[in-house]
Amino acid sequence: MSEYNEIFSEISELLQKGKAKDIVPSVQKALDAGADPADILQNALMDGMNIIGGKFKRNEVFVPEVLIAARAMNKATEALKPALAKAGVQPVGKAIICTVKGDQHDIGKNLVKMMIEGKGIEVEDLGVDCDTQKVVDKIKETDAKVLCLSALLTTTMTAQKDVIDALTDAGVRNKVKVMIGGAPVTQTYADEIGADAYTPDAATAAEVCRAFYN
Repeated sequence: MSEYNEIFSEISELLQKGKAKDIVPSVQKALDAGADPADILQNALMDGMNIIGGKFKRNEVFVPEVLIAARAMNKATEALKPALAKAGVQPVGKAIICTVKGDQHDIGKNLVKMMIEGKGIEVEDLGVDCDTQKVVDKIKETDAKVLCLSALLTTTMTAQKDVIDALTDAGVRNKVKVMIGGAPVTQTYADEIGADAYTPDAATAAEVCRAFYN
């Protein structure tokens, strides 16, 4: 890997600065030089997202910076996808994410989605105001290992419990690890409703989600 250190560092820097237009040519340059697509993903792109995630947790950068970095990550992974597929590189696993029934907020959800994708996990986004039955059906029909439920209001956080209860009633609760988050949500509430994890921010959510695939 050492011969590609310079280009990997360049890609990581571009990602952290959110340079979406510049990152694609740099990814192509790494591929043209013979770098392994999986190494580009791991040692350049995921490295950059991990650095941004750490800075976000330490309040050194904020939501806008993370969003533009994540946008650059998305552009880069799109460019890398054909090479990854050709090399037979598969995502680590699959996760489902949504904002629960009655709640239209999506910035936090989108942030968590991008950060999780930055860990090499495929994420299917069911959107906002997501019907409980829709979530249950999706868990039944996919091999997703993690379900992330976002709620930004005290009036909608109870829908997180509704989803967990519905999964139990449908006999598929043991298929997935349920992660919950959002402004009013706490660890105490997560324990009360039987969630597998609560995380206070997007970077931690990505770390916890990734740990479920180990």
